[in-house]
Amino acid sequence: MTVWDDLVGQDRVHESLAAAARDADALVTAVKAGAEPPESSRMTHAWLFTGPPGAGRDTAARAFAAALQCVSPDRALGGEPGCGFCDGCHTTLVGTHADVEIVRTDLLSIGVKETRELVRRAQLAPAGGRWQVIVLEDADRLTEGAGNVLLKGVEEPASRTVWLLCAPSVEDVLPTIRSRCRHLVLRTPSVDAVADLLIRRDGIEPEAARSAARATQGHIERARRLATDERARARRSTVLRLPLRVDDVGGGLRAAQELIDAAGQDAKQAAEEVDAKETEELRAALGAQSGGRMPRGTAGAMKELADRQKRRSTRTQRDSLDLALTDLTGFYRDVLALQLGSRVPLANEDVRDALDRVASGSTPERTLRRMEAIGACREALDRNVAPLLAVEAMAMALRAG
Repeated sequence: MTVWDDLVGQDRVHESLAAAARDADALVTAVKAGAEPPESSRMTHAWLFTGPPGAGRDTAARAFAAALQCVSPDRALGGEPGCGFCDGCHTTLVGTHADVEIVRTDLLSIGVKETRELVRRAQLAPAGGRWQVIVLEDADRLTEGAGNVLLKGVEEPASRTVWLLCAPSVEDVLPTIRSRCRHLVLRTPSVDAVADLLIRRDGIEPEAARSAARATQGHIERARRLATDERARARRSTVLRLPLRVDDVGGGLRAAQELIDAAGQDAKQAAEEVDAKETEELRAALGAQSGGRMPRGTAGAMKELADRQKRRSTRTQRDSLDLALTDLTGFYRDVLALQLGSRVPLANEDVRDALDRVASGSTPERTLRRMEAIGACREALDRNVAPLLAVEAMAMALRAG
């Protein structure tokens, strides 16, 4: 097993990263031996990974980070960096390597303060003598000010620092930043490739793996969750019933409310799993006795944590709604395929009766207008329109469409 095994359906990306990792290893070896570094190298100090959700941007970045830190003796014999077993690979993949900082956010954005700390760290020499690697999994969530701070770090990198930025598209990153990065585009992996990964890595039954991979159209993590989480399957079932419930105003409004309630329940469940532990750990760190009052001067820290937890809950709700809208778009895509007589495989074959009913009761033009209504709902949520109002407007448009 190597660090590249979970990078599904990305052969060209794998080849580029493996070649860069070999050149990076040659450079480090030359420097340690006091020799001249290679004249040409496929290694560079900043990389940008883009691709659709679920394609494996974060997986590619982490695998590359591990390959850069690989210390397997096989490298000296011509082996490819990224063995998956050595200390460098293992600690990188589990998130404990001293020279690898993996940054993800469960909030709506990444601010200036956090980015300044990353740039400061990037100027440090690697403790292990190889590379200082910063993996920014949510580069698209940088605020404008944070992006300008990051630009400074990317423009003036330390000699042994590597930035690995991940975003859905190049448009999600400042032009001045992406112009200084080597750009790798990942594609959506095939349904068969995702199903194979679920069977091999997660031990999921073949039929369930193929069904989940087909329903999520190649989104690896969503497929894994759908195959292993009964609640995820129940929520998807609720979403896919919505097109049959918008024939009247009352049904559409009730369906909209159910979507919002389900998203809120997701946020609540995530909060219950994390918030209580975070709060108790902070109380202990601030010197509070179990069940006792907080010491003086700690109210600000507790309020800051509460605000962070509230922002995280907001993002969780937004993400849950976005997932529901993705499933809904997939439903109408299948409807359109049936109306046009296309032979493409249907993502939602398990609800074929509903697809046939909606397809026979409308036209391709109406289906396209309904898909546009879902896109308009997404845009409204991005503009911070109240979620219930946005979803209700969409439900009425689906009825009228």
